[in-house]
Parts: sequence; structure tokens; C-alpha cells
Amino acid sequence: MAFRDVNARRHIGLQRLSSLALAGRTFLGPMKSCKFIVDESTNQSTLICSAVRLIESLDLTTAAGQLLNETIQAQKKEFNTGMSTLLFLVGAWSNAVGECLQQNVPVSAIVSVMSEGLNSCCERVQCLQIAIHDVNKELCSSNISAPEEVIPINSCSHQENDCNFNKGLVSPLASFGSIASLVKPVGDKSTSVISGSDVIASSCNKQKLTHSRYFSTLGKRHFSSQQGNFQGYLSGPSADPCECYGLGHLAMALSHGNQASTKLLQSIVTYQQERAEHSGSSQFNIAEIVTCCLLGLPESYSHVSPGFVTLVSPEQATVIKHFEDKPLRILLMDGDLTEQYRHLGFNRPCNVRTILEHPRLQGGREGDLWLSSTLDILISFEVNLVLVKGNVCENLMERCIANSILVIGSVTRDVLCAFGEVTSAQPVTYLTQLNAACVGSGAQAELWKVCDGRAVDLGELVPVRIKAQGIPLLTAVLTTTVASKMQLIEDQLWTLAYRLHHALNDKKVFLGGGAVELLCLSHIQMLAEQPLQPANKNAVKEFHNPWLAASATEYKSVVLPALASGWKKYLSVVMCNTAKAASELEACALVDHHLKKAADCGSPSAYIWKEFRRGDLLRGGSGPFAGHGVGLNVYDNVTAKTEAWRRALDLVLLVLQTDAEIITGPKRHQLLKSHASSEFMFL
Repeated sequence: MAFRDVNARRHIGLQRLSSLALAGRTFLGPMKSCKFIVDESTNQSTLICSAVRLIESLDLTTAAGQLLNETIQAQKKEFNTGMSTLLFLVGAWSNAVGECLQQNVPVSAIVSVMSEGLNSCCERVQCLQIAIHDVNKELCSSNISAPEEVIPINSCSHQENDCNFNKGLVSPLASFGSIASLVKPVGDKSTSVISGSDVIASSCNKQKLTHSRYFSTLGKRHFSSQQGNFQGYLSGPSADPCECYGLGHLAMALSHGNQASTKLLQSIVTYQQERAEHSGSSQFNIAEIVTCCLLGLPESYSHVSPGFVTLVSPEQATVIKHFEDKPLRILLMDGDLTEQYRHLGFNRPCNVRTILEHPRLQGGREGDLWLSSTLDILISFEVNLVLVKGNVCENLMERCIANSILVIGSVTRDVLCAFGEVTSAQPVTYLTQLNAACVGSGAQAELWKVCDGRAVDLGELVPVRIKAQGIPLLTAVLTTTVASKMQLIEDQLWTLAYRLHHALNDKKVFLGGGAVELLCLSHIQMLAEQPLQPANKNAVKEFHNPWLAASATEYKSVVLPALASGWKKYLSVVMCNTAKAASELEACALVDHHLKKAADCGSPSAYIWKEFRRGDLLRGGSGPFAGHGVGLNVYDNVTAKTEAWRRALDLVLLVLQTDAEIITGPKRHQLLKSHASSEFMFL
């Protein structure tokens, strides 16, 4: 049976992908619409605004749903951004592939043309990349002429009268030396050396502003007054753009309207760079950032605190009161602190049969021997504080509290490493490995206090702060009175932090605001108009199947516009979500208008650059990013965006081919696929 006879409606996998992705269309753009997810077992609701949380909340029992979940989780694990884009494009391209099937396009042709089309687009949009040092250079050298209430970002960009891309091109945001060299990958203990004075451009305008784009005068004064009363807490970054260095402004440009997270991340950046100036180096290290969520306090209490802020039980808090402000001997456990814990890769002895691993002691309960020996080890080494990567035995926790030993579990590896560096503590897997050299000193513990010096009691949990002299660790303390909103606030901060991290790793960013997608649409139009170049002119004659002898140009003219429709729908939905277009039809009309002007210009990339620098790209009073601040340009991550595209298309094509194998059988499908792969080549 030829693929021309295949009923497209039998591709159930594509239909399921499309239906799952439909729920995430409100997550696109700078003005997202959140959703409430209700747990039927507890009737508790959670506010979500990301594809990851949406997929985690759904009951994915189908193979297509599980593949979608794995794809999104892979994107999150590697980049922690771009998941909503991935989810939307999965749905858009699933619909596009379904339309191709309705027009009797062979599966092999869809796979070949779409894959090559995406590869070509990824190469074409490289001209819209801008190096980090170029992004930052223009901002610091610009003349600030925007209204007083807004910190200007791109007021120095001038308009051009033509589309000459190479004539007088200046990149659109500002620089403070080679900022790209400041990033340190997670786990990298090396230090990138650059003088703190080198990151301040001499041409910066020292103009103080009393207003911020992100806070009104009243809100900023209220925030500052609270911060000024915090003991040991960081204030927000200065309104002076030069004092924010380049990373603070880059974070702002990558925030896509996430104002609260931008303020916190700017505080982190400011602290890390001020601290680095004293050591002769400067860097942004995401491994030195942790979060602590405090439910019950207003969001205005959110701030950045040096050290490790975490939540403990009221019983543990009483232990801290006994040795508050005193130097503590600290132990780091790289695993669980339980009797049954064995490290990964542990192999039990061969030819040994265990009858009972934990015998009951006479006159005692099972496990008392381990509890007693563990406590004796801690007391003998005079340990006051134990940070455990994994879980902690509850019975051991009770005994430690009775002996004034503070044990905190579920501590990340980055926190353990940070305390190990400043206290000389060496992590151990089992307490039997402990010796005097493994125990560190110089740590301190205290109750976390609010602006008036009062400790906070949130009922079941009490916030405390663990610190040590010289520790680089920073905790973003996130507060809210709305329980369902807490996870959303934390997710938004980490998304922005990783955007900045990956931008510095890539050493470049994409022009944002739809620039990249618009160039993809223009490029697809150009590809569709080009004549097909067969890999073998006699290839068609070698096959006798009717569909294999059909014109490849016909497939190209159908498949390429289908690929482009995904990006076009993406732009139109973003514009509708931001209420800058009354309908998707109106948004598509604006996109078509820019595509026509780009084609008339002769150089689509030059047109996009010019419109981006003028601030008119997909805006014109109705664009998706208008109204978010005078002179504010938006930027996107390079690798995260293109990988989201590739993962989305790979998933759609995988499900497409799997459906085809179910319909026609794997052998038949592989035969048709191998015959067609040598025929289609249009680049």
C-alpha cells in the first residue's frame, strides 16, 4: 500500500501531541497567563506558568505523552529555559505534519524536507547573533535621554534610512569589558581573572535616576527601607547603570518582563562582582546560588542573603539558640545519614547469605546499636553541625537534638562544596570514614530575622541561616502569602538565572522580540521558491512506485510552508497573549506585512536588524513586546532556543514515523524511507 492511500486521521500519536500542546499556548510571551492545577486527592491548587509544571501535572499514560514529557525534561535539565517554546512548536508542527498527510505527502518526504529546512534556518539565523561584549558596549557608551522614570537601555541606537546592514552597524545593548569571560560553569573551580576596574567603561554617564522601570517611587522606597534594616542582607542594585555593570542589564534584557526575578538576580550579580573585586577576579557563578521559600510573608520581603538560608523544625531551632553566633565544628555527609544507606555502585559480598542484617538488641529496639554508635562518633569529634546531602534518620535526628547537635538534610552538593571550601571540611559517605581532618570549623548558625530584628516563626518550619567567613554562597529568599504561587516564583527566578548563565556560556545572544522567527519565515519563503536539486537526476527513474516518481518540487512547496507555519503561529500567539493583536488573523497580517517589507528590502536580515534597533520590529503599537519600557530591547539565548526547535521537530517526526510503522508495518516503512532519502535534497 502506498502512502498516498494512508488516512492521516490514523496518526493517533500526532493528534495526542497536538492536544497536549494546546494547553500550553498561554505560557508564551512576556505576559503569560497562568493556570491553576488542582490535586484531586488533596483539593490543593498550584499556580503554574511553565510547560514543565503543566506536563508534570498531567496523567500521561500514552506513549506520545511520555515521549513529550521526556523531551521537555531533557530541555529543562540542560537549559532550564525554552520548554514552553518547545511544547508549543510540538503542537504546531504536529498539526502541520497532519496537513501534509492530508495532501498525500509521503512520510519520508516530510521527514527529509522538514529536517533539512530546520537545519538551513538554524544556519541562516546566525547573522542575528550578537556577542555579549558588543551587547554591553553600546549600553554603557549611550547617552541617556529617555524619560526620567525609566532606566534607558538602548537610547543610543539611531535610525537608518536604508537597509544597508554593514553600514555603521552598532550592536544594541551595553558593555563592561569582556563580560563573556566572567561566567564560570557549574562545578568549575577555576577562577577567571579580570580586574574589577576593567569592567567599568570610562564613557559611562554618572547620572543618578530616582525611578526604575521595575519599581514605582513608592514601591522602591518601601523596598529600600526594608532592606536597610535587614542584618547582613543585600540591598538592590544601584539605579546607576554603570554600577549595575553589564550583567545586570543583560539579565534585564533576558528577563522578558519578569520584573521581580530581575531585581533579585541583579542583586546577586552585584554582590558577586563586588565580592570578586576584592579577590581580583569577576564572574557569575550559578553554582553559588540557592533558594529558600518562605510561605506567610509578603512578597516585598524577598531579598538576597549571604550564606545558606533554609527551613528547620522548631525543635532544631531551639538547638540553634544554644550556640548562636558561636563557631561550630561542621561535618559534611555526601549521601543519606541512615542505617540502610549504601552508596551508588555498592556490591554486596558474593556467596554470603544475610539472615538478618539488623538484629534486635536485648532489651532494646531494632537499630539502637547503629543509633548509639553514630551518636558516639559525632560526640567524640565534637561535631555541632551536620549538613547531609540526602535523607536523615528521624530517630537519629531526635537524639542529635537532645545532644545539641544540629542536623540538616536535603542539602545540595553545591552547598556542601561551598562550606567545604571555607571551613576545610571534607565530605564523607559513611560516619565510619570520619577522622579529625574531615571535620571543619568556623561555621555559624542563627535564626533568620526580618527587618525589625525579630525571628520569624512560620509555624511548622523556622527559617535559619548557616554562614561562614568568606563563603561565596548566596540564598535568594523568596516570600509570598499565597501558597499556590510559591513554586511559580521560584521557577521564574531559576529560569532567568539560567538564561543569564547560558548567555555567558554561549558568549552571544539572539535578537529577541520575534526577530529570529521572522527571519526563519523569510528564509523558508526563499527556499520554497528555489528549484529542487536532486541528489541523483536518475533517482526518480529507478523507482516504480507512483508516489516516488512524483515531483519532489510538489512536496517541497507543501512541506516547507508547513514548517514555517509553526513559527508564524508562535509569533501570532505571543502577540495575542500580550493583547497587542485582537486576533491571530490580525497578528498574522502584521507578520506578513514585515515579511513583504523584508523581501522588498532585498536583505531580510538587514531589514530585521534595522527594525530591531529602531524598536519597531513586530511592534508598531501592536507588537508582542511593546509597552515594556522605553528603549528596552529583548534578547534570547542562542543554544537553548535552537535546541528547543530541534527537540520539538525531532519528537514530531519520531511520532510520525512510529505511527507510519504501525499503519504500514516497519519493513515497508523502512523500504520507502530508504528509497526516498536519496531523492530529496534542496539545499
